[in-house]
Amino acid sequence: MTIKSKEEIAVLREGGKILANILEETLKMVKPGITTLELEEFANSKILKAGGRPAFKHHPMGGDLYFPSALCTSINEEIVHGPAVPARELKNGDIISLDVGMEWPFQGQHERIVNPHSLGGGYYTDMSKTIAVGKISKEAKKLIAVTKDCLSAGINAAKVGNTINDIGKAVETVAKKYGYGVVKDLVGHGVGHEVHEKPDIFNYSIGDSHPLNFKLEKGMVIAIEPMITLGTYKIKEGQDGFSYITKDSKLSAHFEHSLAITDSDPLIITNL
Repeated sequence: MTIKSKEEIAVLREGGKILANILEETLKMVKPGITTLELEEFANSKILKAGGRPAFKHHPMGGDLYFPSALCTSINEEIVHGPAVPARELKNGDIISLDVGMEWPFQGQHERIVNPHSLGGGYYTDMSKTIAVGKISKEAKKLIAVTKDCLSAGINAAKVGNTINDIGKAVETVAKKYGYGVVKDLVGHGVGHEVHEKPDIFNYSIGDSHPLNFKLEKGMVIAIEPMITLGTYKIKEGQDGFSYITKDSKLSAHFEHSLAITDSDPLIITNL
């Protein structure tokens, strides 16, 4: 766990606003017939033009495996880490999660502060939204809405004096109200100095006495990202070698914001 300074959080907020705008512009392109490659090329070019670096592209996944794209494009039963390449065409009735991270400003071009933990000198933000492709089913609409509510509940619990477990309980309570599955093998994380940092941010109750549960402190920057399913919480690896999918092949939705813990309400870094 690292505590970010007021100056660092200000730079993260600047980058987060840029990233949020890029994601919103990319989401507007989503429609039946478009390909994940088209979305990838658009988002990647926008990040580079903004003076950033795509955080996910070429990110090491273990062994000799590196993630191939700037966007994670997870469709239907894919939970997270669906690569945007090779191109896949979106179809009417699909739902898609677009997950994107950025290091900004790249190569340390900032008048105030440089991140000493990154070779590029920038600070990392991370966010995701799930949307409809054309006309979708009522159950898919409800899943998306509830997952978004899960994220809001988690954010509202992210206050000084509360704990990691309070965030997890808040997310899980909303999901369980509708009988949805809460993915347990994948979690949120710290963010800022690196694309993924400690602590793990769970989307379910781990218990107050769990060794990974501790109080939230001012200056912590975390990414809360509930992954909610229509069926089981159990997952398996996708055939592409990158994505995770629901074990029962039922729909999954995913929302994420990066935020800073403050003396009052959390500051959502990846808001417009």
